[in-house]
Amino acid sequence: MIWAGITVALVGALGYAVGAALQQYEVVRGGASFKLVRRPRWFIGGVVGLAGAGLHAVALALAPLVIVQPVSVTTLVFAVPLAAALHGRRPTKAEVIGSVAVAGGLLGLMMLIPHDDTRPVLSTPDALWFLACVGVVAAVCELIAKRLRGPAKALVLSVGAGTVTAAVSTFVRVVGGGLGGDLGRLVHWFTLAIPALLLVAIVLLQRSYAVGYFGIAYAGVQVVDPITSIIAGVTMLGEPVPVAAHVVPALLFGAVLIAGTITLGRLAPDTKHAVPPPAPVPPLPVGVTRTSG
Repeated sequence: MIWAGITVALVGALGYAVGAALQQYEVVRGGASFKLVRRPRWFIGGVVGLAGAGLHAVALALAPLVIVQPVSVTTLVFAVPLAAALHGRRPTKAEVIGSVAVAGGLLGLMMLIPHDDTRPVLSTPDALWFLACVGVVAAVCELIAKRLRGPAKALVLSVGAGTVTAAVSTFVRVVGGGLGGDLGRLVHWFTLAIPALLLVAIVLLQRSYAVGYFGIAYAGVQVVDPITSIIAGVTMLGEPVPVAAHVVPALLFGAVLIAGTITLGRLAPDTKHAVPPPAPVPPLPVGVTRTSG
């Protein structure tokens, strides 16, 4: 079951990367507003991304958070080149190095965590406390982002988005992994919380993409989501914790991750590659009419 979960997670990760790249391209061009639903590319990106998220949910039902979440990190290696191609350019050397460093560093960190398929159990008080913490983090990120610009703003917004996305993953793991073949267990407020949290995560993601720094925004989400999920899995779901012997390797992988994030944060925004609006037509002198042809 664990290997099946890994395979499904990998396919879902690729779909999520394609969807994210398509949506970011449209958000940069048109801004983060409800008008995006009228853009076919953004809509297709949303469908592909939701399909990837659906496969991720299936993977979480087959394997624990500490195994599935690291697989999603690999999407960064695919998403950054895809976004560059959509903007009509080749990925820069810094983008390639940064995305590989972030993905490799975080994947190394996640692999240090022991793998044990523990059945997830979450009490209502713990769930409410977890949601309250997620809400505080998202709200603080929104307030801080209003005072920032450029890659710093994209990163802060992505932290809020990644935190909410982690809440989605955690509840999906609890609901899917706790079924045990009994579909009656779906009748729970945990199930209703998943689409509500997903909607909030989508809105926050679009806002982080709109800043124009796709690499740093996507990396932020991919870093915060699995780390927050792992913390939730260890502290609330009883998943295993890393052993003390892994401290030094964890520090090394963490340094690689931070270096990659800084590299992506120093990149230029993709707004300069967006399609410019039509040039204004100069007014005609009084008494002169414009003719076609």
